[in-house]
Amino acid sequence: MTQPATPTQQNAPTLSPKTTPDKGVSRRPLGLRLDVRNLSLLGVLAVLVAVGGITKPDEFLATSNLQLVLTQASVIGVVTVGMTFVITSGGIDLSVGAIVALASVWATTVATQEYGFAGILFTAVVVGVGCGLVNGLLIAYGRMVPFIATLAMLASARGLALQITDGKTQIVTVDSVLDLGIRDAYILGIPPLVLVFAAVTAVGWLLLNRTTFGRRTVAVGGNAEAARLAGIDVRRQRLYLYLLSGLCCGIAAFMLIVLAGSGQNTNGNLYELDAIAAAIIGGTLLSGGRGTIVGSVLGVLVFTTITNIFALNNLESAVQQIAKGAIIVAAVLVQHRTLRGGDA
Repeated sequence: MTQPATPTQQNAPTLSPKTTPDKGVSRRPLGLRLDVRNLSLLGVLAVLVAVGGITKPDEFLATSNLQLVLTQASVIGVVTVGMTFVITSGGIDLSVGAIVALASVWATTVATQEYGFAGILFTAVVVGVGCGLVNGLLIAYGRMVPFIATLAMLASARGLALQITDGKTQIVTVDSVLDLGIRDAYILGIPPLVLVFAAVTAVGWLLLNRTTFGRRTVAVGGNAEAARLAGIDVRRQRLYLYLLSGLCCGIAAFMLIVLAGSGQNTNGNLYELDAIAAAIIGGTLLSGGRGTIVGSVLGVLVFTTITNIFALNNLESAVQQIAKGAIIVAAVLVQHRTLRGGDA
């Protein structure tokens, strides 16, 4: 005979097969921790602005300098948006700086400039996407480790950029491109490059947080085998992600052309490190499975502001690199502490 249920059993909550008590408890604190991280980054940014305003009030707080900070952040910021997607999926892209360099010099050759504004923009984007395609094919279908594949692309793209330029600077002569960098092109005091960065950020946020593509990216980064068993084509998803990273590099290359008025094989130097660092301190998990576009953008602004303050105060770049390194270490330690707090 069936025993009657005790009062304790009658009042016990029913759990679905996909729900566990631990997950139910940890989800809300995770969201709170991410919000706290973004608020902390805003606090750090506010402190940096205060430091810049105190040390160099006339120069740092000048409208022209603030516009410069935002413009410089825009180029690396677009690259960081693409990097955030790649890291969220559990991958890495060490070639973004070299891709920016290759796209910028290929788009500023004499032959390309004959096609005007459209030719330069088209070439920069196509070169970026093409490099991303090679990375994606090697990693997704060639089963190469992302670190090795993108390291090989870094060396190859840098070498090809040097061969194209022969070590010389390629000056842009297309007025419609150069005009985007002058003050008369500003819209309500905002440089066009900043508006491009804002648009890329908005699209990236929507793509990661409001689409199936974003959910698949997080799933692949969290557990690729589980994502495969759930019906996600993991290899195709990884290919798309490196294509997206290459697209962002192509856009950033065009922005750098506008900003510098030239193409050089040294463009994008150390962009890969800055993009990875900005994504990490913003809250994107280096092992994959979690990413935040807002946090990455705040990370870019923090690093760009630090660079600007150091430059205005004539401090050595070595000290600046040490400060950046300390921030990266602190961010990683915070990530580990967050995981031990129950999110892992």
